[in-house]
Amino acid sequence: MYTLTYKVTTSTCDSDGRLKLYSALQMMQDCSEMWIDSEPGVREYFASQNMAQLLASRQVEVVRVPRYKEELTVTSSVYGMKPMFGFRNTFIYDAEGKPCYKTWSMGAFVDKATGKLKRVDDATIASMTLEPQLDMNYGDRRIILPHEGGKVLEPVKVLRADIDYNRHMNNANYVRMAMELLPEGSEVKGLRVEYRVAAKLGDQLTPTLFPTETGTIISLSLGQEASAIIDFNLAKHS
Repeated sequence: MYTLTYKVTTSTCDSDGRLKLYSALQMMQDCSEMWIDSEPGVREYFASQNMAQLLASRQVEVVRVPRYKEELTVTSSVYGMKPMFGFRNTFIYDAEGKPCYKTWSMGAFVDKATGKLKRVDDATIASMTLEPQLDMNYGDRRIILPHEGGKVLEPVKVLRADIDYNRHMNNANYVRMAMELLPEGSEVKGLRVEYRVAAKLGDQLTPTLFPTETGTIISLSLGQEASAIIDFNLAKHS
């Protein structure tokens, strides 16, 4: 398990002084990335094999949105490992140790040079410390798009600020981009994201919105292929 501590600061808040979901995702992503420092054997293996783990999917439950100046603790732990995929929980807790955000995610192991899936050897898998799978709702990682009824919007360009050290669009920025397309005042209670094709600098992502019984699915597409699909669970207002 790896742990980071944060405080909800001005730059991470929305206009109501509540932690932005985008900022919470960045905190969780940073903790997930830093986790490898708690497993030096895995870190050395990935470095020697020129490998990286890329996020393939994430599910988020929003239990409570923290407010300005709250102290938070983020933990990331791996509960499952296969030769080409890893499974982890990343939770954000408040000062009383109560969860504010619960997530699980699947990462794919890839060769940095080719971008293709690459297997981790059995010895490295056996050397890992696996933690108990934490309690939350575990949905399907695959998101099925409706065949019709989608509303296509104007393309959105991938900017320099969207790119991370992997030289493609940072995972949290897909959600940030999609949230701008939700009706103003929407309250996100949960979401699932499936990452399919990495967007790069200068790409144009075409959003398509599909209303659902629980909220909205937004597909961000590169040409005819979905780059990322976000299924938002939205609070219903009477």
